[in-house]
Amino acid sequence: MDGLRKFINGPGGNILAIVLVVLGVGGGAWYLYSANANNPANIANQRIFIDSTTGKPFNVDLTDITDIPTKAPSGGNTGYPAELCYWTADGKPKAEPTAVLLNESIGKTDPTFCPDCKRLVVGHNPMAVEGAKPPPTQAEYQSGRR
Repeated sequence: MDGLRKFINGPGGNILAIVLVVLGVGGGAWYLYSANANNPANIANQRIFIDSTTGKPFNVDLTDITDIPTKAPSGGNTGYPAELCYWTADGKPKAEPTAVLLNESIGKTDPTFCPDCKRLVVGHNPMAVEGAKPPPTQAEYQSGRR
């Protein structure tokens, strides 16, 4: 017991105390960061936008923007909310969606088709579900076979 008391009161005890304080502060900071990152409100504010100039998707925190179109990576106010397409060209669901810029977002009246699978994309585009009928392809839509 006397040896432990000497260790705690000596330089080794001071170093141990500092290490424990640093670990405690670091653990608390990590907890606050991870709790904030997984907050449902923060997750809901993250959206994918499309740069209408380049056609490339980019991430936007909705709390950082005031207008749509918003500033895009290309430099202009050409960022619009993307719709996500979860279909493949053969009508199967896929895990990683394709971000699509709706024609109506940029003032066009034509229907929008996914550049990847060539299927119809609409506002609030539903996710693909295994066994569900996929949206029509551009060819099916134009021929009236919907």
